[in-house]
Amino acid sequence: MWVRKKPIVGGVVLLALLGALGVFVVLRTVVTSIKLPQLGPECTVRADGEVTLDSVQMANAATITAVGVRRGMPEQAVIVALATAFQESKLENLDDGDRDSVGLFQQRPSQGWGTFEEIKDPRYAAGKFYSALKKVKGWEEMRVTDAAQKVQRSAYPEAYQKWADESRVLAAALTGRATGAVECRYTGTPAVRGPEAATALLASLKLDWGKKLPTKSAATDTAGVIVDVSSADTGWRFAHWLVSHAAVSGLERVRFADLEWHAPEGKWQPVTDTSTGSTGQVVAEVFR
Repeated sequence: MWVRKKPIVGGVVLLALLGALGVFVVLRTVVTSIKLPQLGPECTVRADGEVTLDSVQMANAATITAVGVRRGMPEQAVIVALATAFQESKLENLDDGDRDSVGLFQQRPSQGWGTFEEIKDPRYAAGKFYSALKKVKGWEEMRVTDAAQKVQRSAYPEAYQKWADESRVLAAALTGRATGAVECRYTGTPAVRGPEAATALLASLKLDWGKKLPTKSAATDTAGVIVDVSSADTGWRFAHWLVSHAAVSGLERVRFADLEWHAPEGKWQPVTDTSTGSTGQVVAEVFR
């Protein structure tokens, strides 16, 4: 018996195409109605160049810088420290590494850098790095990779140099030489808010910058921290530090001079309420 197969096959193909088209239309409608989560790095730093980091890397970079500044180390020391941490851990506080290496700088307890718990503290680890760097004669005139190698004694002595440019961008921003240079966007519900967030934020500030940091609590109707500053550089130093740590501190807004950063937008914008900021204060508000 002779059967006309081609029209049947053609009909099946046509039905399949129509079905696929219907699925595509439905999916397109659904997807456009869903607010997708933000992908990619949360933070962008611009200061004679551009660097993108996630929130963990950004916070660690800010802490490394703060420790260096508090110890009176020049910006070049911060650049060397950041390049080292970039190479050793990608600015992440690692639990392990080569042999017994640990932390941001992959320091080894067996080589006298401290205990595991001490090295896992970013402030301690950064302090130990700066102390070792300060003992290197002529480090200020060395290439970034040569100065880092004198401290780290790595099997790859040239590896640190590839992070020099990124580290210069971060150092310029985090030491306060650049204006509105650190922009981080954070969405979602903060883990901590209100007075609890303000108290934790103040404690974290003083851990990085010292107990004598001139701070006070913001007004009760805003909940936050105010840092008194003596110059624009100092103000931006703290403003950028605050934005860098916003992901874990419940921070909603930072104001300094005539600019304001807001967590959901992540951008520095002109201040609309001129009564809430000045060139002598950095104002940080947490989510209430």
